[in-house]
Amino acid sequence: MGALVRLLQLLVLLLTLPLHLMALLGCWRPLCKIYFPYFMALLTAQCNRKMERKKRELFGQIKGLMGASGKVALLELGCGTGANFQFYPAGCRVTCLDPNPHFERFLTKSMAENRQVQYEKFVVAAGEDMKGLEDGCMDVVVSTLVLCSVQSPRRVLQEVQRVLRPGGVFLFWEHVAEPRGSWAFLWQQVLEPTWKHIGDGCCLTRETWKDLESAQFSQLQMEHQPPPFKWLPIGPHIMGKAVK
Repeated sequence: MGALVRLLQLLVLLLTLPLHLMALLGCWRPLCKIYFPYFMALLTAQCNRKMERKKRELFGQIKGLMGASGKVALLELGCGTGANFQFYPAGCRVTCLDPNPHFERFLTKSMAENRQVQYEKFVVAAGEDMKGLEDGCMDVVVSTLVLCSVQSPRRVLQEVQRVLRPGGVFLFWEHVAEPRGSWAFLWQQVLEPTWKHIGDGCCLTRETWKDLESAQFSQLQMEHQPPPFKWLPIGPHIMGKAVK
């Protein structure tokens, strides 16, 4: 099976050779940083229509964390275009974090369309090193379709625990690998080297549920879901919450 994967990877590489040459020469990544927000704006709009009920279920839990103040400090990792803002209840003070500064114009538009939330700031940083945020400063951290593209999911989860207050909640919705040994997993392996360039570092074969299970949250609730788009190589999803 391994030999078949390598052979098919080579065929895909040959078919997408210009892309890989641009990446090798350092030309592709700057271009990707510019085009990727537009790609995500189109994809997340479709995704929200398909996943509206599930997202409302996930983010509806935020209301229970507000207490007497009616406010909640929320950090969204890899905030992208702000596709989740419409699902946040009134009283959320939202800090956005993303390593791609080209998302900021999309965030400004999303905030203008969702006046129920208070926009705090946009932090240009990777999730593995959120040194601009103090320990225990957040009530909620949100991550949707982010842990697939970070350098180290485990390091990101460590940072999530650091910035969460005791009892704070991490809400997640992430795509993960198909079952090992399946044909779907084989094709994810074949396409992953090329897909990483197209998807700004997105990995198709991560078993992110294992990172969550080993992150030592006090509570972890997680459900597996089928992929929302059959025409993409992105596999099943996991959704849930973890409590510090």
